[in-house]
Amino acid sequence: MLTASVDNLIAGHWLGQVIPKRHARRSVTRNMLRRQVRAAMEQHVSRLRPGLWLVRLRQPFAKTTFLSADSNLLRHAVSAELDRLFDRVAE
Repeated sequence: MLTASVDNLIAGHWLGQVIPKRHARRSVTRNMLRRQVRAAMEQHVSRLRPGLWLVRLRQPFAKTTFLSADSNLLRHAVSAELDRLFDRVAE
């Protein structure tokens, strides 16, 4: 049985992702978003503090701009947004 708090057990970087169906209806899109989040975390991990990191999709990408469920345009938009977010929280 663990007696220490979770905060004291953390070694390294842990990543959680929340990508709700209401924001990304198609599983192809949700899976692409998950892969993009993991890739961005791997790219920025050296500049992030160790600990638990959670990435949550708060709003959908505009369907009028991104017609395909997994287009290069959507991939680039997601990658750019994740880079901005990780740059903002990096030390």
